[in-house]
Amino acid sequence: MPVRNAYLSEIQALADKARDKRALYGPDLDLSRYTQHIERGKVESLESLSHQVKEAAILSGMNMKEENRSGSFLQIDQSVVYESLNKAYEGQLEMMSTPAALDKYDWLEEYYWKAVSADQDKYTAQAALNMTHGYFIRVFAHQKPQYPVQSCLLVAENYVSQNVHNVIIVEEGAELQVITGCTLSKSDAEGIHLGISEFYVKKGGKLMFTMIHNWADNFHVRPRTKVVVEEDGAFISNYVLLKPVKSIQAFPVAHLKGDRASAKFNTIVYGLKDSYIDLGSRIILEGKDTRGESIARTIAADESVIYSRGDLIAATRGYCLAHLDCRGILFSEKAKIFAIPELASHGSLKSELSHEASIGPISEEQVEYLMSRGISQEDAVSVITSGFLNLDIPYIPEFLDKNIKEVIKATAKEAL
Repeated sequence: MPVRNAYLSEIQALADKARDKRALYGPDLDLSRYTQHIERGKVESLESLSHQVKEAAILSGMNMKEENRSGSFLQIDQSVVYESLNKAYEGQLEMMSTPAALDKYDWLEEYYWKAVSADQDKYTAQAALNMTHGYFIRVFAHQKPQYPVQSCLLVAENYVSQNVHNVIIVEEGAELQVITGCTLSKSDAEGIHLGISEFYVKKGGKLMFTMIHNWADNFHVRPRTKVVVEEDGAFISNYVLLKPVKSIQAFPVAHLKGDRASAKFNTIVYGLKDSYIDLGSRIILEGKDTRGESIARTIAADESVIYSRGDLIAATRGYCLAHLDCRGILFSEKAKIFAIPELASHGSLKSELSHEASIGPISEEQVEYLMSRGISQEDAVSVITSGFLNLDIPYIPEFLDKNIKEVIKATAKEAL
């Protein structure tokens, strides 16, 4: 049975009141600019895609041969063009578009728009009023697929508003790894991506979620993410942004509701050109013996502006432990970095919250040391930058790993 129409109407009524509600952070955008709607047909395989689309998808973490993947999902503009579940994992998990899941399961009402509020701001409102797919992934209880699910949300045309709503449910004792990318196949595309993501990690479950963003000079991005983690559950987020973007503003929240739940955010950002980047994370530690960690590594080059935010909120009557580690490097006199850590304890007498924040240049001592070992100054800077941004993400395609290294090497001269 599908989700009740009455419930969907309630969400739309709530969103309708927030059509013009500005977000707390980031530049305000005129959504009326992005009205083009494009319907596309299904493709038989990822290999049958055009070279341009395949290259963009690969750079966002997709494996075109679907090797070492438990499933694949590809959306281009407003259409789901490909979805496939590896037969070896049938009975362990399911994957489909979110509208298809809403048509299939009435119980999805317990999750859909329950973590993220439809009236949070104008961007959530737009996604609620004009949803254009997104993915639904559910891992069945105590199942642990060996390989990750991969997804790609791609924009191919100008003036598109891609309004996706993603729901992931990791049931009790289950584990899942997701590699997902959001990207463009046209380097000059102007548009906006609105990504609503609601993740639920049940008792003893584990979700590792890796997001790779590859945008362009005229593109805006407004993700809205909330993760609910139950008793003994774990959530790990890896986020990578290495290309220019007109503006991006995101502040994902992990709510540790269950005892001994944990969350970790790893964020790597390379600001280029005149990118306006406002990213952060919040961990709410509500259960007893909960743990959280947020690590951010940012580099600002050219005329980019980066806000790196981090919130830890203790809201438990038991013990909790959490740490923020936010570090930035400036590569340009015209670039800006703002590190904004925040700790809050709501009557949590046993909480231990800490933070470390720093902004500075590449260490001259480290460069001189490597040069004394016979390494050129440019290569020394590249080595240090690579180490600073190092994030060991399993199952990333070799093509993408090579691209990350090339981006770092190409911009190393700016730090000299």
